[in-house]
Amino acid sequence: MHKPPSPSAVPAIELHDLTLGYDRHPAVHHVSLRIAPGSLLALVGPNGAGKSTLIKALAGELHPISGTLHGLTGPRIAWLPQRSELDRSFPVTVRDMVALGLWHHVGAFGLFTAEHRRLCAEALAAVGLTGFEQRSLDALSGGQLQRALFARLILQDAPVVLLDEPFAAVDNRTTSDLLALLHRWHRQGKTVIVVLHDLAQVRAHFPLTLLLARELVACGPTAEVLTDAHWARAQRMHEAFDDEAPLCAATPDTHPHTHAAEAFT
Repeated sequence: MHKPPSPSAVPAIELHDLTLGYDRHPAVHHVSLRIAPGSLLALVGPNGAGKSTLIKALAGELHPISGTLHGLTGPRIAWLPQRSELDRSFPVTVRDMVALGLWHHVGAFGLFTAEHRRLCAEALAAVGLTGFEQRSLDALSGGQLQRALFARLILQDAPVVLLDEPFAAVDNRTTSDLLALLHRWHRQGKTVIVVLHDLAQVRAHFPLTLLLARELVACGPTAEVLTDAHWARAQRMHEAFDDEAPLCAATPDTHPHTHAAEAFT
């Protein structure tokens, strides 16, 4: 089940003059870049820089105001939003929630077989939750819940994995274990894009970084992106952004906000 995806299963992700926002009010402006297949990429920037907005667009949860996004319509996507978006009061067991990762195998009316139960058990074991199958979500600690959500991602077995702040309010041991899982997915050839705040964590574990401040500041090898100069520029760009500004219209060849970058594995 967990074979490395073929090269054709993980296309490059290409953004061309992409503008995103809510109620047609822009939050991310004129982003152009290419992310190569199999990249392990951290998405960073100041608070309110549009990181969650961008990754929601990559996940198909937010439609562009303008511009185009290619490479994510064909492959399956494993998407983990911020934990605050999960209703922990919903009456479901850990195993039932994790089993949702098998949707692409089982379908709406498929039979949950002994083989599917075995796969669920393997996924829970991989994140250290053997014996937690019948617990309810509201009985889990923050770290245990995040482990369960990663078990569901394992079962999704998608060529593209998108995570929004997956280590927020999670203990150090859980963070270490889940980072190891991200590296395993990277070795399998999956494209993994993660929104993060911890720059030390980014430097230690992510070969590629995208620095965003409502616009693209830099994208490429982490050591080249996370410089003092780039971060200072990101802070200046974010502080200067006018939340009341009208939607801007421009062509990618002439607008001063247009950037281009390419990320390689």
